[in-house]
Amino acid sequence: MQDLLTITGRSVAVYLFIVLAIRLFGKKELAQLSVVDLVFILLISNSVQNAMVGPDTSLAGGLMAAVALFLTNYVLKYVLLRNEKINRLLQGEPVMLVYKGRVKQKGLSIAQISEEELLAAVREHGVEHISDVDLAVLEVDGNISVMSNDFHKKTTKKRKVHRVLKSDS
Repeated sequence: MQDLLTITGRSVAVYLFIVLAIRLFGKKELAQLSVVDLVFILLISNSVQNAMVGPDTSLAGGLMAAVALFLTNYVLKYVLLRNEKINRLLQGEPVMLVYKGRVKQKGLSIAQISEEELLAAVREHGVEHISDVDLAVLEVDGNISVMSNDFHKKTTKKRKVHRVLKSDS
């Protein structure tokens, strides 16, 4: 029983460390997995496995680590939902990239996005020029939301909202 409690504690510690480490390296890393990102995640998971279960390679040890990870994930999501301050700390806040056709260099710097990546995201939304973008925001989930004038400029003042996962270059 003591071994299973140790595995639980170690698994929770590793989970929290990985969440914080990914947060420190920025939400850009999570937007869309490139081959490099996938390899990184696979290697990280392999490198921390022994830290969680130690020498215990039993089925019970592996299941206990999995249960601890699922429960920690559930509790963390619950806390994030209930506590705005902690949510902002761990998830971050949306970052404005374009406002009324003008690129916000400070936003690009904060988000660690190049102008080329921004232009590609805007084009993927069907908008040809930055000057046609009313608002582009890097959301906390890594998506770039782009709002632009309605292409047909009908009598209504509708805006089209487009979403795309930001790509790594």
